[in-house]
Amino acid sequence: MKILSVNAGSSSLKFNCIELPEERELISGYFEKIGLSDSFYSIKINGEKTKKQAELKDHSEAIKYLIEELFNNNIIKSLDEIDGVGHRIVHGGDKYNKSTIIDDDVIKTVEELSSLAPLHNPANIVGIKAFREAMPNTPMVGVFDTAFHQTMQEKEYLYPVPKEWYQRYGVRKYGFHGTSHRYITKKMQEILGKEDVNIISCHIGSGGSLCCIKDGKSIDTTMGFSPNSGIMMGTRCGDIDYSIIPYMMKNAHMSIEEVDNVLNKQSGLLAISEKYSDHRDIENGMAENDEKCILANDMYIDKIVSYIARYYVALDGKVDAIVFTAGLGENAREFRENIINKLSSLGIYIDYDKNDSIASYLDKHEGIISSEESSVKVYVIPTNEELMIALDTQELIG
Repeated sequence: MKILSVNAGSSSLKFNCIELPEERELISGYFEKIGLSDSFYSIKINGEKTKKQAELKDHSEAIKYLIEELFNNNIIKSLDEIDGVGHRIVHGGDKYNKSTIIDDDVIKTVEELSSLAPLHNPANIVGIKAFREAMPNTPMVGVFDTAFHQTMQEKEYLYPVPKEWYQRYGVRKYGFHGTSHRYITKKMQEILGKEDVNIISCHIGSGGSLCCIKDGKSIDTTMGFSPNSGIMMGTRCGDIDYSIIPYMMKNAHMSIEEVDNVLNKQSGLLAISEKYSDHRDIENGMAENDEKCILANDMYIDKIVSYIARYYVALDGKVDAIVFTAGLGENAREFRENIINKLSSLGIYIDYDKNDSIASYLDKHEGIISSEESSVKVYVIPTNEELMIALDTQELIG
């Protein structure tokens, strides 16, 4: 069975073609700057990446090139060989607690939820409609970033604001990165040989979130009503005092849109270092004793540690594993080391040699990085949201 996993943005389109049940990636690609004059795309097969210029007027045009690449690279001989297309959809509100077959009603509901994710849901819908037009006989599945967190209880997902805000306007904690946290849960269930795993999943990339998972279900997560809450990130501020917003609007004469833009795109590591949003650049700055980079890194670590400690308490200390995943979690060895060293009061300790041996550019990609004396095992597990989307699609189309 061949499944396309798709993630459509407003001017981009990522895809992976995965063969199941082998879980083998046949081809992947990334179309960028769709609708702009300098659009292009890249294709990766067997680790080899090729970049190509192309005039991509819209998502339909990108899909034509995508299908062309499938044929030209002998991935398929007929479109009928694509058994299903799984679409990442950022926001399912509280309407969807699992992936679902996409029909007209689902599209309508996702469109209605666009006010909760105005930058993402409309783009996801554009991608879905374009694929439905190009492949009308192929079943489509929606996989929601928010679905995994629908197991949170009221005491976790409600904000202490008037109930009407939730009932009429949908103001509540939703959580994101759910597909990644669910993949990590699935992997740990396989590794530990049981369903009812208690883990703290740390998805740390340019965007980041932690998830507290009890008995294999999400009971809390750091991102909330939007992906801007929780820990600080590359350009996002994370948790702040809400009073800052009207204060800056009044005293700096900023509009709400300007404040929102600053908090989403000019904050986090970028704001504190005054230079960099990418942690690799922060690390280079630290090596040169750049005090602002050191401060940004220290703040970032403290934010993550505080949430790990909070979730450790929420699980009553009965934690099967702490898992680092995503770009920074998988690759930044010293960063992981600094986090774990701050958890020593909980009896959690790192094994320096094991930690140093794991990074994506080395032969070893995953494994345990905690010491034998550690009260909790700490793992590095590469996430695979594309595979999770493909597996959900396979399950639903049968």
